[in-house]
Amino acid sequence: TVQDFVEEYLKITNPKLQIPNKSKIPSSNSQNTSNFVDSDLVFRSRAGIVHRLDKETSGILLVAKNLQAFTNLQAQFKERKVQKTYVALTHGKIEPEKGEVNISVGRLPWNRKRFGVLSGGRESVTKYKVLSIKYLVSGKNTEPLSLVELYPKSGRTHQIRVHLQYIHHPIFGDPLYAGRKTSRNDRKLLSRIFLHA
Repeated sequence: TVQDFVEEYLKITNPKLQIPNKSKIPSSNSQNTSNFVDSDLVFRSRAGIVHRLDKETSGILLVAKNLQAFTNLQAQFKERKVQKTYVALTHGKIEPEKGEVNISVGRLPWNRKRFGVLSGGRESVTKYKVLSIKYLVSGKNTEPLSLVELYPKSGRTHQIRVHLQYIHHPIFGDPLYAGRKTSRNDRKLLSRIFLHA
């Protein structure tokens, strides 16, 4: 995995791979020391990876080389100072060409691997802009596809994928949210989801 590569490249020791020994963790009444130990454990357990991408999503992955950079970058994500941009190819012609999807997203209680629009979910906002319309010709059928730029304002798991499905424009090749038949046909042309960070 990317995490294995980063651990080896940056020589970061993952505490999960070691035999736990609670006596080696410094104990102190000071909250600062406790936070430092927690931050260090998180940094090492994530190998400095500040944020994650879905397995088939391509794009930039931000990795910190040390604890100070990791803490700083995570704070920027938490305070929403980082502006993320994604490009996706979706089924159908998205209208209007610019817009915003503002709907709560949460893990589905009946399928823990999937997320969806839930009333008790977490607030999620994705702005979008259609870059162009493409056409997929398959025999006698022609289907419009939208090449769209997306700007998630929150960072929920599968947020973009769920939001695009919600507006009836699932991402090309998405095995979870485009539907089984659509996904199977898409993957004859592209072996992964068409989403780039």
